[in-house]
Parts: sequence; C-alpha cells; structure tokens
Amino acid sequence: MSYRDTSFGSSPSSVLSSLSFRSRPFAGVTYSPAPDLNEVYPGLYVGDAVAAKDKAFLRRMGINYVLNTAEGKRYTQVDTDHLYYRDCPGLHYKGFQLMDLPSTDISKYFHIAANFIDEGLSRGGRVLVHCFMGVSRSATCALAFLMIKRGMTLPEALALVRSRRDIHPNEGFVRQLQQLDRELRSSRLR
Repeated sequence: MSYRDTSFGSSPSSVLSSLSFRSRPFAGVTYSPAPDLNEVYPGLYVGDAVAAKDKAFLRRMGINYVLNTAEGKRYTQVDTDHLYYRDCPGLHYKGFQLMDLPSTDISKYFHIAANFIDEGLSRGGRVLVHCFMGVSRSATCALAFLMIKRGMTLPEALALVRSRRDIHPNEGFVRQLQQLDRELRSSRLR
C-alpha cells in the first residue's frame, strides 16, 4: 500500500507542524489486511488473527473448527470467544489464553489441542488454529497435534509445517515440544 498526502509539504518542519495540529492525519485512509493462513496438513490450517476474525472468510473456506491459542484482550492476543462466533452455526470453538513468551507453559494444552483438532478432522471438518500472527503459539499446537495424533517426530512435523508456512515457535515452546517428542518416543518403545 502506498499513501501520499501532499498537504504535508516538503520540509520536515511543515510535516511536524501539520502532525501536531491534526488529530487524525490519516483520516480517510483505510487498511484492511488480508487473512493469512495456510493448509499445513489436510484439513488443518494455521493462520493469523485477521483470518480468525473474518467470519465470512471462514464460511467461504469451510472452516468449522477454530482453535484460538491467543484468546484475550491484551497485546498480541485475539479478542474472540464463543460469543464472537454465536452467529456462525455449526462452528466449534476453543480458546487458550496464552502469551507468546518462552516462559509460558503451552505444554499443558498439547493434548487438549490435539484432541480438538483430531475431532474436527475426523468429522470431516476444516480446522483453523490461530494466534495473533500464526507463527508461534498456533504453530506449536499444530506441531503437537501432528506428533500426538499422527505419530510424527518433532523434526518430521517441523519439516512438514515449514514446507507450507513460515513458522517460528519461540525457544521456550521449542523446548516444550522437544520434551513432548522425548516422551512420545519413549512411550512408543514400551
């Protein structure tokens, strides 16, 4: 998007003075980002807040399960809940109030997320797992699903998802996924 306002003039002082007296310097300029999501496994999509909040887009995509891994009203959280989707019949919703911080314990949601995603896919649904940008919290839960329900190792799950979407789980989430990988490998050996 490019925006050019010739009313500011060309000198820095005229720009500063015009900003100090204009309460809304970009009035009339609208920015509507496009939904950002990718199918990372058949029927499983990882995406951002814009995709999750666009109910018409979700209907067009056939998304009928939404897992919000960033539910809440704080910065980098997504303010949707069951009530937000009340006018979307047939849509199943689950939300986790997680912050994208290495110290956040996301592992306590791994099995809950995996079960929710698996339920949606086993019923022939399409599942959106999202957070604010669709790169850390949501990706971590999608990876956990692939490991728990599809028997993938962490390297296999990472390779699959990264081949379809640019993801970057924070280092704390990666450590928790590594621990999950060790636990799953150990249980498969028994």
